[in-house]
Amino acid sequence: MDEELRSLTERLRNEAGASPAYEQLVATEDPNVLADALTAPGQPLWARELAAFRLGLAGDRRAFEALVLLLNHRDPQRCASAAHALARLGDPRTARAAAALATNELRVAYALHPVRLLVELRAPEAVPALITTLGRRLRPHDPYRGVALACVEGLGALGDVRARPVLNEALAHPALAEAAVHALARLPG
Repeated sequence: MDEELRSLTERLRNEAGASPAYEQLVATEDPNVLADALTAPGQPLWARELAAFRLGLAGDRRAFEALVLLLNHRDPQRCASAAHALARLGDPRTARAAAALATNELRVAYALHPVRLLVELRAPEAVPALITTLGRRLRPHDPYRGVALACVEGLGALGDVRARPVLNEALAHPALAEAAVHALARLPG
């Protein structure tokens, strides 16, 4: 069993209590049963998350919308699980959605997992989105240093020279300076 799936099922087992629906969603091999859990009215969040995650791992694009919503959830565990499933889904819309979430200044508190997903996908949208997000985080007293650090590390991992100016700016921020040095060292030239 996928380690992320094991972790998710343990977490959701606690949320679901003794629900027979939980056991059915964990055990079923029928993607239509899982898809029905995404669209049926009155489904609890744990059921929708479990169904979307399992469909995502299976490459079933019916999970896309639910996973994107979960990627932007206030609960970091839900975001991490959604990012894991989206990375495996193989839907061409994923990078564009993650870039939109990463650069949405109104939801920047939840941008960490979209940033990490963009780096994992290595999509064309990744570098411009990370540059934009990091540039906004370089203001004095910005409270989202974790997002900024993920951008710096991600830009280093992506190794695109377009990131050089914003990484040079990050050198002036003590919380980011060391990571920026390492990121700049990974850029060609």
